[in-house]
Amino acid sequence: KEIKLECGYRIDLLVENEVVIELKSIDVFAPVHTAQILTYMKFAEKKIGLLINFNVTKLVDGIKRYVL
Repeated sequence: KEIKLECGYRIDLLVENEVVIELKSIDVFAPVHTAQILTYMKFAEKKIGLLINFNVTKLVDGIKRYVL
C-alpha cells in the first residue's frame, strides 16, 4: 500500500509499513533534520523513525532513532 503525503513531502524509505527512514549525507545533524523526520512520522501516522547520516566514519554514529 502506498502512503501519500500531501504538500510535497516524500519519505525516503518506509520499512514494513511501520518505520520511517530518512537518509542523509551531511556534516552534522541540524534541528531542521529532526523536524523533517518528525513531520514525516506525524503525517504518515507512524511511531518509529530513523534518521541515518552516511557522512560519518562509523555508521553507528550517524543513526538517530525517534519514537512518537
